[in-house]
Amino acid sequence: MTIRHQIDRYFGLTAQGVTIRTEILAGFTTFLSMSYIVLVNPAILSQAGLPIVAVAAATCASAAFASIMMGLLANYPLALAPGMGLNAYFTFTVVKGLGVPWQTALGCVFLSGVAFLILTAVGARQLIVNAIPRSLFSAVAGGVGLFIAFIGFKDAGIVVSNPATTVALGTLASPPVALSLLGLIAIAALQAWKVKGAILFGILGTTIVGWAMGLVHLSAASTSLADMSATAFRLNIPGALNLKGGFGAALIEIVFVFLFVDLFDNVGTLVAVTKRAGFVQPDGTIPRLSRILYADSIATLIGALAGTSTVTSYVESAAGVEVGGRTGLTSVVVGVLFLLTLLFAPWVQAIPAAATAPALILVGAMMMGALTEVEWFDPIEAIPAFLTLIMIPLSFSIANGLAFGIVSHAVLTLVTGRAQRKDWLLFVLAALFALRFVYLSKG
Repeated sequence: MTIRHQIDRYFGLTAQGVTIRTEILAGFTTFLSMSYIVLVNPAILSQAGLPIVAVAAATCASAAFASIMMGLLANYPLALAPGMGLNAYFTFTVVKGLGVPWQTALGCVFLSGVAFLILTAVGARQLIVNAIPRSLFSAVAGGVGLFIAFIGFKDAGIVVSNPATTVALGTLASPPVALSLLGLIAIAALQAWKVKGAILFGILGTTIVGWAMGLVHLSAASTSLADMSATAFRLNIPGALNLKGGFGAALIEIVFVFLFVDLFDNVGTLVAVTKRAGFVQPDGTIPRLSRILYADSIATLIGALAGTSTVTSYVESAAGVEVGGRTGLTSVVVGVLFLLTLLFAPWVQAIPAAATAPALILVGAMMMGALTEVEWFDPIEAIPAFLTLIMIPLSFSIANGLAFGIVSHAVLTLVTGRAQRKDWLLFVLAALFALRFVYLSKG
């Protein structure tokens, strides 16, 4: 039996009506659509004190491993990489906001992966997901989008702090801000023209322009992949378990948020991609769902060990599905491309914030589409969704936004008489979040 036939048999290409060529094309398309993470993730996590070259290498390695594992284990065209939003939560809320060392924060990411794995094994994942109103899924996605965009505006210098008005418009005529605006326009134009890899090409193009203008100074970068050792296996699990630290309930909350936002990301991506690919059964079930979830949870464990924030499924996988990707071979191709990109990881330190900030802004913009799924004319759905949406960027915390949403939804459900026995877990979560607010107010 030839290698071609073995590949066909393993992935079921003929049964899905696709060819190896189609799957390779789909893999390249998905990779180009999500490759911006190789530059953006290090830019965010480096602000938490992680070495930027090491994070770039960890991003490539974890995305490669996770995507290949998804393809071989679950046989779905779902690619994975460190998730946007959770990397911002890791940096700005956990490390900078709470003062948790990044090694301990990586330990929390690892523990969230363990929890996800256990929940999948015992079949409790669906129970938890069903307890959260779908409108809050959309609101969290939109709130994270605003969160990321705000960070992008701040990094670009377009928005600056102001003691009188809290925030204000920056000096747009300054060269770094002007370069960011140029990058914003360039990436937006490429996206409007539906160029695959628009964000990646926009970041690289902006960097080149900045270099030509003398705003970017390219230093000789080490090309040793051993640089990843600066973050690999540096996670502090005892610290995350509070065996050595004094963070107390805060670390439990951190693990909780990493776990739940990963759940939301995963479910949203699954629904979007599998529906588009035609995998969802008439009864709403998804074949081999447990394998997908196992792959996703193991990917988070591997990412934490490598030295990056939560690894999750990417909705950009839909780009590969659009061009015909239907099997795990698409994901394997994505993984191989990330492995090849690993060779260029050391050069990510040459990318300036002025080039990555526009990418954050437009990634945030793309995440706003989820808000169309909220029933904005129903106060019980709209008010909790709005509180979730607005509190995430204003409080610089996904946890606060989620807490406001769940508590307000539970209260409105009770006072309007819509509460049902099946909502018991929602009320338990609301009570825990309410106690959290009391705990924080005493601090």
